[in-house]
Amino acid sequence: MGELLQTGTIIPLAAFVMVVLIVAIVSMRKMREKELEAHRELRMREMEHERKMKEMEIEKVKLELEKAKVTKTA
Repeated sequence: MGELLQTGTIIPLAAFVMVVLIVAIVSMRKMREKELEAHRELRMREMEHERKMKEMEIEKVKLELEKAKVTKTA
């Protein structure tokens, strides 16, 4: 009778633990996907920022050249 009681307790307990593990694994996977998406978004913003900075640097050099030309001719 004691053996039946243990089996009757262990099976539902094991099923409960299995469900908890499945939910935990799915939750961690979703969290990881969100983390990867955030890293992708951050990298895209970083690349866009670098592109804008290069464009501004090019514009600055052009303005300095024009200023040098005006100063030379004046």
